[in-house]
Amino acid sequence: MIIERRMTRNPVTCTPDMSIQDASDLMKREHVHRLPVLDRNGKLIGVVSEKDILKAQPSPASTLSAYESSYLLSKLTVKKIMSRTPVTVSKDTPIEDAAALMVDHDLSCLPVLEGDKLVGIVSKSDLFKMLLEIFGSRISGTTLTFLVQDRKGILAEIMGRISECELDLITCSCFAGTAPDNRFISIKVANVTGSELVDIIKPYAIEIMDIEE
Repeated sequence: MIIERRMTRNPVTCTPDMSIQDASDLMKREHVHRLPVLDRNGKLIGVVSEKDILKAQPSPASTLSAYESSYLLSKLTVKKIMSRTPVTVSKDTPIEDAAALMVDHDLSCLPVLEGDKLVGIVSKSDLFKMLLEIFGSRISGTTLTFLVQDRKGILAEIMGRISECELDLITCSCFAGTAPDNRFISIKVANVTGSELVDIIKPYAIEIMDIEE
């Protein structure tokens, strides 16, 4: 799946000359945690986040009065605290590539560009929502995680057996195992007990790891 399917379209943005107080108010009003920063030509030049704004605020130990602190914040602009030259992706970037970028660069979001135009933004929250879908967290069923030999055809055999038993497979996910020659598989199946599912999967499993009903 590509980012275009999951990004937030037409994200709320700000300008570099906006005060950080106004940027903070905008975030609260729009229920967002970060804002792409666009110059007067609509070009992306940075990203400002709630974290950036918090870092810019005077320390609680400061001797400044509330009025003085508020005045200073009203004069401090987004361009002074924003993250410049943000890492971006195109709308055709695979979601897994975007996720890898976010992990490798410790990013909370990725602006999405079409050419030079900002067309969306994807955040960690968007990826967490996908994770819930991948595991079928909102759907009732029995989840079984087990270790299998990493060999050609093993997954097809397991799926074939589930089909033979006329079970309703909700999700199936594969993960790195305990060694290069094995893999973890997690499946969620509807209308079956844990013990029944274990009996079906046991011939293919090196070890049954956990069951959630």
